[in-house]
Order: sequence, then structure tokens, then C-alpha cells
Amino acid sequence: MYRRFYSSSSPVFWVNLRRVAPEGARRSFFTSCAWLLATFTTLAALSGCSAVPQAADPNSDAPEAAFAPRGPFIDAPTYDEALQRWQSPEDINAWIGARFRYDTDRAMQLSETERQASGRMPILAPDAFFAAPRGVCVDVARFALETLRTLQPGVQPRYLMIEFDPVSVRGNTLRRHWLVSFERGGQHYFFADSKRPGHIAGPYASVQAFVDEYAHYRGRRIVAFSERESYERRLRTRAVAEPAS
Repeated sequence: MYRRFYSSSSPVFWVNLRRVAPEGARRSFFTSCAWLLATFTTLAALSGCSAVPQAADPNSDAPEAAFAPRGPFIDAPTYDEALQRWQSPEDINAWIGARFRYDTDRAMQLSETERQASGRMPILAPDAFFAAPRGVCVDVARFALETLRTLQPGVQPRYLMIEFDPVSVRGNTLRRHWLVSFERGGQHYFFADSKRPGHIAGPYASVQAFVDEYAHYRGRRIVAFSERESYERRLRTRAVAEPAS
């Protein structure tokens, strides 16, 4: 019996192995070494990829390549059937990640510039979005919020409206971005983001904590944000003095 141990790089190691190990044991040994080498090589490659985050394009709300999940999701032939099958924000989120496609032309039509010139455009209703899941941030946010309110109103889903410093794309001014927040266990979560479809961000201790991190990810300064019950613009009503009696 050998009581001395040698490095696998030592010639003595291989001589001793040939002397004491039967053919089957040596074959098993070499197979195990090859498997371990392949495993370590794969892990090293994966860790190298994850260590280099991809910066977001600051001029677009379209999805980044890093956020294009195609994992398992629960599908349905109709929106009504989906409401019967889905149970949680995760179900909605997985479907969005698999089905949503960003519509750049519609983003231009809904820009601040076009809305001032042509008036308001309708935001897609949830059933219409389900039938053709193509749109912009506010379309996917409306779909997620109204669906989640139907499934789990207790998680208090709300719109999160973010106002960035304006950018100009094709001569159109873009500044507002919409996604959805909800609460669970006293913590805040955020999803239905056209920039990161299929991604749930959280938990966060506050909305402000998420906004600070999101500004860094987007590479744009956030000048204002608010949680809202509706995507529709709040109309200001002017007080009218009643005639004196």
C-alpha cells in the first residue's frame, strides 16, 4: 500500500496508478477526471458571461437582448380562459416574457410630440392585448395591472409612472415610462416592464429604492415618479364660484 501522495502532474503518480489499479478502475478514474474538467470549464465560461452586465439603451423602451426569456408559461386560447388558468403575478409575468413584442412605430405615435399634434390614442384593452400582444410600455402595463387586479387584488397592484429627462427619437419627444407595482409581505415588487419583459424586480423596501436602481440601469435621470390607479392623465378641474344668493 502506498502511504505517500503525489500530484497528478507527477510521473510517479501515474506509475503507481498503473501498478495498483485494475483496468476497470483506471478507466473509471480517467472518465471522472474528464467529466470534472468539462464541468469546471463550463462553470468558468458561465461565470464570465454573467460578470459582464449589458447596458440598457437609454433612448428606447424596447426590450434588451438580456431580457428575452423563453421559459415555461401557461398559455390559453382566450383571455377569459387565461384568467381561469393563471393564479399569480408570476403567471402573468411568464406569459408576457414569452409573448410580448415591442412596437416602435406605436411608440412614436404615442410620443408627447404626436399626442400634442393628433390627440390621444387608445391604450389596448387586456383582451385585445392578449389576442395580439404587441405594443408599448403602457399597453403591457395596463394588461398586467388589470389582470392582476382580477386575480389577486389583495397585492395592491398599481401603475408606476416614471418621468425621465426627455429624449428625442425620430423627432418625437419621449419622457414617460409605465410599469406595474405590487406588494407582498410588506415588500415592493415591479414587473410588466417593456424594457425587461418576463422580469420581476424585487423585493424592495420602498418604491424610491427601486427607482434609484432603475435610473442607474436605464442610464437616464428620473425627474419624477408616482404610483397611480389609472394610466389616464389626471384632469384638473377649475373651481367655479357659485353665484351669491
